[in-house]
Amino acid sequence: MIEVNELTKRYGRVTAVNGLSFTVSPGLVTGFLGPNGAGKTTTLRMLLGLNTPTSGTVSIDGRPFRELPRGLRQVGALLDAGDVHRGRSATAHLHALARGNGIPRRRVAEVLEEVGLAEVARRRVGTFSLGMRQRLGIAAALLGDPPVLLFDEPLNGLDPEGVKWVRGLFHRLAAEGRTVFVSSHLMSEMEHTADQLVVIGRGELIAAESLTEFATRGTRRSVSVRTPDITTLVAALAAEGASVTTEGDDGCTVTGVDARRIGELARRHDVALEELVTRRSSLEEAFMELTADSAQYQAGESR
Repeated sequence: MIEVNELTKRYGRVTAVNGLSFTVSPGLVTGFLGPNGAGKTTTLRMLLGLNTPTSGTVSIDGRPFRELPRGLRQVGALLDAGDVHRGRSATAHLHALARGNGIPRRRVAEVLEEVGLAEVARRRVGTFSLGMRQRLGIAAALLGDPPVLLFDEPLNGLDPEGVKWVRGLFHRLAAEGRTVFVSSHLMSEMEHTADQLVVIGRGELIAAESLTEFATRGTRRSVSVRTPDITTLVAALAAEGASVTTEGDDGCTVTGVDARRIGELARRHDVALEELVTRRSSLEEAFMELTADSAQYQAGESR
């Protein structure tokens, strides 16, 4: 279990993390979300003792990481896939980590096989693609078979097969009772991967709840409509002030008018409806809405 209590980190006049408190429980995949500059990486670094908090506490299974003997046996982490000696082979890199943490050498071959790098184990890391370096970083996190795992943007550079593999890996690790904490900016992937979410903005907590609970906090609703007389219905909806996006020759997505009103308009204009489904906000839509005031960098409209 990971426990963060009133965690604050300041760099001069800049407050990167401000009074942050949350818990990450075992047996679940917990996504760690926030806009760029929200303080996610700073928080992860404080979890691992790489940055010292200005105030507050952070513990892993009741103890600060720096007090844990042979850290890789307790916590596995991937923070930066590029933070590897590029002249070493994958095997040499993992052997060095294993020696420093009292991990048997046989474990190196096991994790390289697990992440799909066994055939390139003796190649220099400098020749690896970003996706291969991500796999090597995941192998390093798994090396000590730890109960707690932290991953910062682990999907960067992975192809679709790699993304599917990582998603399955996280679910398996959580099913084994481990604590899995994953930072990512890919909302579509978190929607398929995370059970719980911790969402921050400008270093402060926005939400700590299940993915379903967070998504339902978004107020945006849309209605999916399918009809053989799409032209008539779109005209009626436009006159009503609705926003309509057509989809093919017989479908559209409607916002600004609810399903009941769409049904009334269809009856008034003798339009037969084949589908009328209200859809709630997606995770991405809820995230964009609830973190809008916390985004550090926002693009303006083109002029």
